Formats: sequence, structure tokens, C-alpha cells
Amino acid sequence: MSNLPSLLPSNATALERAIEQSTARLAELAVPLRELWNPDTCPAELLPWLAWSLSLDSWQPYWPEAVKRARIRQAIEIQRRKGTTKSVRDVVASFGNALALREWWQLSPKGTPHTFEVVLTLGAGVPNTAAYQQDVIAEIERTKPVRSHFTFTLGLAATGGLGLQGAARPIVYRRLQCTEAP
Repeated sequence: MSNLPSLLPSNATALERAIEQSTARLAELAVPLRELWNPDTCPAELLPWLAWSLSLDSWQPYWPEAVKRARIRQAIEIQRRKGTTKSVRDVVASFGNALALREWWQLSPKGTPHTFEVVLTLGAGVPNTAAYQQDVIAEIERTKPVRSHFTFTLGLAATGGLGLQGAARPIVYRRLQCTEAP
């Protein structure tokens, strides 16, 4: 039995009182609301519900967890500035990609009014699939100004370097001199 006073009226039935008593201990459960509404601390299995509550336009289960959390983190800012260049940049950044965006008046020679060019560079840690690229393009379509049109170019970023293995490799190889035995 619970120590809480009953909130039911005096004419409540026995069934209503039994339900009240059996559910009274639910009030004692700790619900970490701050952690659940924070995209950085929310459990991964609850991220789709957090995205839904923030009115994200699209959500795919195959996205990496870092991308999902970044999309949720940027959701309010993107919705607030939807229809601007900044919102397009924020959307692409939330997917973990680099973006070069040039509007028609920034081109040389000037382009057609209300057009822009998007050069998307996929970085490390994001899937390099056609479906993922389509998701990025669809989000650009949703957030760009309605009257604007764009051309899309995709690039890949790769990094490399010369480590100790590359420098030590010439030392490993030696010239073998063989002589014939008598």
C-alpha cells in the first residue's frame, strides 16, 4: 500500500481504489527528463522518438549514431531559419559533411537569379551510399528557399600520410648476393 493520500472522491468504487493503489508506486519511479531530452545523453534506442518530438522531417535507421544526434541537436535551429542559406549549411553540417555553397550573385559570371551551387564533400565516418546522398539532397530541398534551384556536385575527402613504416621500408630490403657452392 502507498502512503499517499487518495485523490479519488468519496463515492469511488472498490475497483477504482484498487487501481489507484496498484499504480501509486509509479509515482516513485525516477524519470530522467533532462537526460531524455538531451540528444547527447539520450539512449540510442530512444533517439527516433526524440527526433519525432522535435519534428525532424526525415529519419533513417541506417544513419550513424553521431549523425542522428547531430540532426536532433540542430533541429530547432534549422526549423527556425528554414528557407535561408544558413539553414541549408546547418542541414548539411548535421549530416557530417562539408559544404561549399555559392549563390548566383557570387558566381563569375553571374548566374541565373535565385539559383545556387552546392559542392558536397563527404568526410570520414559517414556512409558513402547513394541512399545517404539522396537523404542529404532531400533535406537541402526541404530547407532551401522555395523559389531557389540548385546544382549539386559531390566530392570525396581523403587523407593520408607518411608514417614510420614508409620511412623504414627501404631499410628492410637488402640485396642478397648468392655464390655458387663448389
